[in-house]
Amino acid sequence: MSIQEFEPRGSRSEVENGLAFQPKFDENGLIAAVVCDATSGDLLMVGYMNAESLRKTIETGEAWYWSRSRQEYWKKGGTSGQVQSVREILTDCDQDALWLKVEVGGNGATCHTGYRSCFHRALVAHDDGRVGLRLVEDHKVYDPAEVYGHTHG
Repeated sequence: MSIQEFEPRGSRSEVENGLAFQPKFDENGLIAAVVCDATSGDLLMVGYMNAESLRKTIETGEAWYWSRSRQEYWKKGGTSGQVQSVREILTDCDQDALWLKVEVGGNGATCHTGYRSCFHRALVAHDDGRVGLRLVEDHKVYDPAEVYGHTHG
């Protein structure tokens, strides 16, 4: 399948109630993509897509993103083997965010720091008013230095 263009934005009613996919990209041409494990429902990551990476994702069935820091396309798992096979893509009511349900290949991790989920820390409010973090995943799935040849920082 080859996707050329997405439908142009229609009226509010068409966007919110219709069945035409009319994604709303932000001023940088991006749309947020929340990514969950298709089986467990666990939140894995949040990424961003532009029109081309969204098209690639739909066409290939594997998740592609736009790296805001590197200003380039990247296929999740291209280096690590943690390819995200997309089982379903949902959009919210005003079509300005996506929800990808995926199966993760390789070692099953998603986070480049070695954890299964990018959301591996929770906020903790301390008695003195400071806010800190605590780990909610008890171990890393892999050593990033072994996969990427260097540590991310």
